[in-house]
This record gives sequence, C-alpha cells and structure tokens, in this order.
Amino acid sequence: MARESESGLPIEPVYGPSALDGWDPDQKLGEPGAYPFTRGVYPSMYTGRPWTMRQYAGFGTATESNARYKQLIANGTMGLSVAFDLPTQMGHDSDAPIASGEVGKVGVAIDSIDDMRVLFGGIPLGKVSTSMTINAPAALLLLMYQLVGEEQGVPADQLTGTIQNDVLKEYIARGTYIFPPKPSLRLIADIFKYCKAEIPKWNTISISGYHMAEAGASPAQEIAFTLADGIEYVRTAVAAGMDVDDFAPRLSFFFVARTTILEEVAKFRAARRIWARVMKEEFGAKNPKSLMLRFHTQTAGVQLTAQQPEVNLVRVAVQGLGAVLGGTQSLHTNSFDEAIALPTDKSARLALRTQQVLAYETDVTATVDPFAGSYVVEKMTDDVEAAALELMEKVEELGGAVNAIEHGFQKSEIERSAYRIAQETDSGERVVVGVNRYQLDAEEPYEPLRVDPAIEAQQAERLAKLRAERDQEAVDAALAELKKAAEADSDTANVLYPMKDALRARATVGEVCNALREVWGTYVPSDAF
Repeated sequence: MARESESGLPIEPVYGPSALDGWDPDQKLGEPGAYPFTRGVYPSMYTGRPWTMRQYAGFGTATESNARYKQLIANGTMGLSVAFDLPTQMGHDSDAPIASGEVGKVGVAIDSIDDMRVLFGGIPLGKVSTSMTINAPAALLLLMYQLVGEEQGVPADQLTGTIQNDVLKEYIARGTYIFPPKPSLRLIADIFKYCKAEIPKWNTISISGYHMAEAGASPAQEIAFTLADGIEYVRTAVAAGMDVDDFAPRLSFFFVARTTILEEVAKFRAARRIWARVMKEEFGAKNPKSLMLRFHTQTAGVQLTAQQPEVNLVRVAVQGLGAVLGGTQSLHTNSFDEAIALPTDKSARLALRTQQVLAYETDVTATVDPFAGSYVVEKMTDDVEAAALELMEKVEELGGAVNAIEHGFQKSEIERSAYRIAQETDSGERVVVGVNRYQLDAEEPYEPLRVDPAIEAQQAERLAKLRAERDQEAVDAALAELKKAAEADSDTANVLYPMKDALRARATVGEVCNALREVWGTYVPSDAF
C-alpha cells in the first residue's frame, strides 16, 4: 500500500521511468529484487519492514557485555553484534604473556565456553540474531555459540546470525590473522561445509570492505578488493567439492558508509551489480539468492573526531542515511564518543535512536531505491563500477586475491589512497569540521567510559579455576584429534567436529589455536610489492 507524504500526496512503493515526464524511454533501470539487483535485493525493501538495527558492542568481561546487550535489546535493537578483544581475535588466552594490557580493551574477553555462557546468559538465542566480528578464530566462537544454544534447548538449525570469518582482508588491512592464507582458506571451506550440514540458517562469512575503507581505501577500492576476496572464497569452496548454490546464498558482505552520500549510494548499487554478474557468469549460479549481494553497513569510524565529539552525531546520521538510501540489509551506527573511548550507555542509546529516527520519522522507507533515475547517481554508479572492475582485473592479472596479497598489491594501493587523504586534510583542501576548520579555542571536558584493568587478573583467575576443574585427559585427547584432522586433507576431515569436542571439554581459545599453529604455522607478512 502506498504511503502519503506530509502534504497528503501519494508516495508509490516503486518508481520507474514512466513516473517522470520527458525521461528517456531507453533508460533501463531494472526492477528492485531482480537481476542484477542494482536497485536492491528485495522487491519491497524497507516498504515491508526496515533494515535490521544491529548495534556493535562488547567490552571488559562477559558479564559487563551481557548487561550492555540486554540494555540494547530493551532499547529496541533487532540484533546483537559482538566485539571481541584483541587477544580473542588473535587466538590467545587472557593469561598469555602476549595478551598483557589488551584484555577486554577493544571488545569482550572470551577464553572458553564458560565465558560464552555468561555472555549470552538470559538472552534467548532462538529469537535473537547475532553477528560476531571474529575472523581467524571464527570457527571457535561459532561452535561455542552453538554449544550455548544447545544448552538453552535451541536446535542448531534454528540459530541465525553471521560470523565475519573474512581472513583475506586481515592480510590486507587489519592484521588479526593467525595462520597462512592456504590453511586459513581450508578452515573457511570447512566452516561452509559444517554450516550447510549443521547450522543451515547461519551466514558463514561477511566479506568485509569496512576495514579496508578505515585504512584509507577509496569507495572503488573498497568494493573491488572486497569482491575479489569474495571470488577467492567461492573458488576455494568450489575446489573443495561444494556446489556454488549450496553455500553462496549464505554469503554476506560488510561495507562502510561515509559522509559522501551520493558516492556511497552509487558504490552500494555498483557492488550489487558486479557481484550478481560474477556469480552468474563465472560460477554459473542458478539460485537467485546466490546472485544477491546482501550486506551489513557500519558508519565510518575513521571520520569521527575527538575534537567537538558531539558533531559526530551529525556525521553518523548522514552516514546512516547513505547506507539506507544505498539499500543495506542491516546497520550499525557508531556512537559519537568512539573517537575518544568505548561508548557509554547514553551514547550507545543515541546511536540506536539515530537509526530509529531514520526508519520511523523520515520518508526514505516509503519507496524502494529513492535515487533510481537520478542523473548523478546513475552516472556515478557506472563510474564506480568501471573503476572497481579495473582494479579487480589487476588482481586477476596477479593470480587472484591471495597471490595479490602476497605481492602486497591491495595494501600498497590502499596506502596510496590513505596518503592522499592525509595530504588533503593537512592542506585544508579536505575540510574536517572542528579539525582543520571551525575549531574551538578550548574543548569542553568529557568523561569517557574506561575499562577496569583488574579484569585481566579476573580472567586469569577464571582460567586457573577452569583448568583445575576440567577433565584434562579429555581435553588432551580432543586436541590430539583436532591436530589429526588439521594434518589430513579437507576432503577427508573437517576440523570443526573435533574442534567442537575440544571446546565442549572446556579447552580454551588459546589451546585450540595453538594446536592448529603447531600444524599450520603462523603467517609472516611480506613487504614485497
């Protein structure tokens, strides 16, 4: 049913060339929900229901993060998104020497199934969709989530959510890798197979351009290198014997939304179009869902400023609007104080309220693809697509995403873009309000949220207690089976099954990752390019 404007005039769910007098009849916009999905992956988009409002959160202990999740749910968030601390992301326990000073700082510390139970205590996993920003150890956190779900009585085939699980972008832009590329890709293929059999509603990977953008990638670079990584993952799964339509419908993507609304909208539309054609023409996908580029968006943290932090509320609203106009499936809006510290309860609530205002107080949800037919957006979509395809061709010439990573190609290109942005900002050519123009003589005081450093000792105590209580022989036996599976070929052994047994026996994240390090080794980056 059509909505009405504030003037009482009808707003149609979908517009096309016939709606505009004098429009060129040869202009082919296509339809929303139809190949190549330039106008959106679903016919009705937000006219049926809004995007998933998924707020990213996690800090300190599992108990503290659990309380924040419950607050977000009470305030109207539709899905959880878990931030893990750096030791967890790197596959180390909180009491490992290398973890000193980082426990609980940029996310929640998860060392074992015990912590995972606390993290989701009182949260019904059969009703909540959960995204987990975890990459190299993604399989471990997924399996612990499944085990907690089973303890709650939720069958695995009813669990919904996403693991980021995008290791290739770690080599390019972020750095939380553990294993070399080839065993990392094997692990990802094992996850695809496991989820098809055990957790069929789970999104097995969120192929991410966000972190490349935060490192300085341009919009064209962001989608080019992200889609090139996606192609590498699909090739890996197909080479492992999977039919493309068995796993491609569960692939998802993760992009940034900058303040440059027009180019961001064009970027999202171009990315959908490129991916649909690649999946159809290169991989021969038959299922329409295999052709859909579904994506989560996070507003651009790198554009937030510590100076005059309240101005970030405006930036985040503009960025969120760009994501919505570009057709995102879910959205996280950053808190205004994230350039200073972890978000407070109030700032996290304001970030969620930003999405709710966009969804319920504006008219951008009244019609599908509001910018369709815009001269500038249609031309920018074509231009971003052409620039991205040129970069993707260069990746192919180097032998694909992994070989290009080993040559340092993507990293080098992103660094050049980041340097250009820094030069423009330093010169004042690129205006950053409050930083190089419209500064204040003195900043107003602000009290940030701080993580209690005592949590490192608390986590160490929990680990000591766990190791004293558990059946060590069962843990050792399970880890031995895991190493055997890792040594075997992917065609004959899936590492997730013995990994699940080890985690159920209360093996720690560090112990499981160390077992795999013994077999697969660790990645040492190259500065060759």
